[in-house]
Amino acid sequence: MADAEDLRAVAAALPGAVEIESAGFDFRVAGKGFVWSCPERRPGKPRRIRTDIAVLYVGDEAEKQALLLGEPEVFFTTPEYNGWSLVLLRLAQVDAGRLQELVTDAWRMRAPDGVSGGSDPEPRGA
Repeated sequence: MADAEDLRAVAAALPGAVEIESAGFDFRVAGKGFVWSCPERRPGKPRRIRTDIAVLYVGDEAEKQALLLGEPEVFFTTPEYNGWSLVLLRLAQVDAGRLQELVTDAWRMRAPDGVSGGSDPEPRGA
């Protein structure tokens, strides 16, 4: 069972990852977002930042659909994300190992070759 602090630890350890100021968490690499907290839109109310749900970059529509159909208890989407290679991840539904895999994959797809080096990243401080 993961939470926002677990996600922060994983994302911050990736080479070139930067957390930008936000009401929740928001990680970028080379200026491109790879994981951030969910901005919940509620009709007639201000949006609320959900740190128990992460917006995760997945690369393409095929991967998005595979995750949504294969693990609906873990991944979901909303109409705002139609046409985007993003899924919503319920953090409490994954363990630390799975969180590491998902966040690292998202980072890898967004990091330029000079940052990712084309191989498995070694977290800072390792």
